[in-house]
This record gives sequence, structure tokens and C-alpha cells, in this order.
Amino acid sequence: MAAIGRFQKGDEIFHAKVVDGELYRLRGDVFGSPSFDRKAIPRRGVRTLTPVVPSKIIAIGLNYADHAREQNKQLPKEPLFWIKATTSLVPDGGKIEIPFSNHRTDFEAELCIVIGRRVRNVTPAAAARYILGYTSAQDISDRTIQGGESQWTRAKSFDTFTPLGPYIETKIDPHVLTIQLFQNGQLRQNSNTNQLIFNCFQIVSFVSTNMTLLPGDIILTGTPSGVGPIQSGDQLEVRIQGLHPLVNTVK
Repeated sequence: MAAIGRFQKGDEIFHAKVVDGELYRLRGDVFGSPSFDRKAIPRRGVRTLTPVVPSKIIAIGLNYADHAREQNKQLPKEPLFWIKATTSLVPDGGKIEIPFSNHRTDFEAELCIVIGRRVRNVTPAAAARYILGYTSAQDISDRTIQGGESQWTRAKSFDTFTPLGPYIETKIDPHVLTIQLFQNGQLRQNSNTNQLIFNCFQIVSFVSTNMTLLPGDIILTGTPSGVGPIQSGDQLEVRIQGLHPLVNTVK
């Protein structure tokens, strides 16, 4: 497998392999050993959905040293994580809605891990076996609420606050990827996943010692420096090396 997406045509929802813009329907379980049709599906009338429907969204905080500095936070000694509401998901092309126009709301580009197999108490050395692949995400954050509370779930769980997709890449090295965010065509975030404080395998291991991860669960791995406010009319584009761009607008 390489790029895998989730799509809707009429009332039917299905996964498909994406090759040069063409869709090849997946047969079987995307988390098992699927096969793919040889004939492409016509794209007319097909809508791109989030690539998975997770049972939970895990977000890792302060996982780039430069971002911790810009937030005036101490570097964590172990991964700092919280759970986001699954209702915060929005697909590629969807609109991010700002609930309070008088609050500061920020973009945060992130590499996202997609879990492929049920996992509990895995070591970092074995963690890759339980990862289906990687996709792009954002952890949109209401800074006004975040700054006034001791936990961050509410500030980051509003509807549409987790853009995700468009596709899962199953054959990339997650630890040497450029990660960028463009706001209305202007480069705002520019880093590399080799700057992660805790790498993807360490993250999966740590989270799995605290809770069982299920197929389709996603882990946002943190954002680099350069986060900034959004406003209605903005176009936000996450570009991570080896992944398809994730593009959303703000209203």
C-alpha cells in the first residue's frame, strides 16, 4: 500500500488507494490485508472524507523545543498528551469554524500517526509494527480559553478544530520530513520532524503504556514554532514531505 484515502459517493463510504489522482477501491479491511480493484473509480461525485474514524484523538504537546520556547513552557521530561473530541475532525477541503470571534485562535501544523493494530504496552523498538501510516493534521487552538485553564481539551476540541488528511501514507520514514504551514500562501511554519523531542515510536510506546490504542486511532505529534492567529477568509495549507497537502479555509 501507499496512499490510502476514505471517500463517499452517494450513500456509500469506502477506502481506496490513490495513484496519480486515480482511485482504486479497497476490498477487505484497511487494517488487515486488503486488496484493490485494478480499474479506477470515476472521480465525479466522489467526496474526500477524513481517512479514518478514530475511537480517540491523542494530541502531544510541546514536542518541538522551539515551540515550547515560543509558548514560554518548560521542555517536558516525558510526552505531554491529552485527548481531543472526535467531533473536532474536519476533512481536507472542509471549513474551520471560529466559535468566538473575540478570542485568539491559532493554527498548528502536525504530523499525525495512524494506528493500524490494537496495541498495549509496546516498546519503541516494536512500535512501527502497530502503525498503519501517517497523515497531515492541524491542532487548531483557542488560546484565550487555553490560557485560562489548567487543561487543554476544551480549547482544542471545538467542532472543526482537527483538520485531518487527505490520505494516509504507509511507506515513509516519519523522522526526516520537512513540515510547513502556509497561511494565504505565506510560509508561517517551517521545520523538520527530526526536531521532535519524542519521536513517533517513542510516542506510540508511551501512550500505549497508559491506554490501549485501537485501529484507526490517531496521534498528533506536536507542532513546531511559528504558530499564529487565524481569521475568517484564511486559507491554511499543511505541507509535509511525502504527504499530500492538507488544505482548509476558515470561516
